[in-house]
Amino acid sequence: MSEAYFPVGPGLGLEENFLSLDDILMSQEKLPGRAETSLPRLGFALGQGTGTGDAITEGSKLEIPLWLAKGLHDSKRRIISVELPKIYKEAWRTVLSADASVVDLHKMGPYYYGFGSQLLNFDNPENPEIAQAILQTFISRFRRIMDSSQNAYNEDTSALVARLDELERALFQAGQKELNDFQSWEKGQASQITASSLVQNYGKRKFTEVDV
Repeated sequence: MSEAYFPVGPGLGLEENFLSLDDILMSQEKLPGRAETSLPRLGFALGQGTGTGDAITEGSKLEIPLWLAKGLHDSKRRIISVELPKIYKEAWRTVLSADASVVDLHKMGPYYYGFGSQLLNFDNPENPEIAQAILQTFISRFRRIMDSSQNAYNEDTSALVARLDELERALFQAGQKELNDFQSWEKGQASQITASSLVQNYGKRKFTEVDV
């Protein structure tokens, strides 16, 4: 009998976890950028040409998948330069610092936290501000998300969930599952309360790190 499949969580760091479906999808998100030198035979791959032999000329504006941008980025050779998506620019950082709970993060980018963490790979002078904005946004939204997941038993939460980043959706679903498990245990429909799968997976990851 094959073992049950357990979803692998995102890396949430400078490197993706390519065992995670979320990280694979996140790595396809595109960054605005500019070619700092001619890029032979990459025109078709980046939507800038009609044939596989077409080159991208120096100075061309690009929309580059994150995984390719990381591969091409080299601060010494200046192959490409990468611009910040608008949600991470100063104007939006100001909005998020004022009241992050009102922002529809999923509309702005379904992988706000993971994608923002990946931006720290690029030598942008605003990296400290970006990292702080990501952290503070998560902190300011976390309590409301978990409170909602614990106080919305058998209610329609689709409007709330639609506004959440994918990481926040996972947290919300985990909270709802634990609430449902607790309700079942109170009614005598479950023999025991088990640890959250998020906690179990975190424990497994920590043990693996210690073994290494």
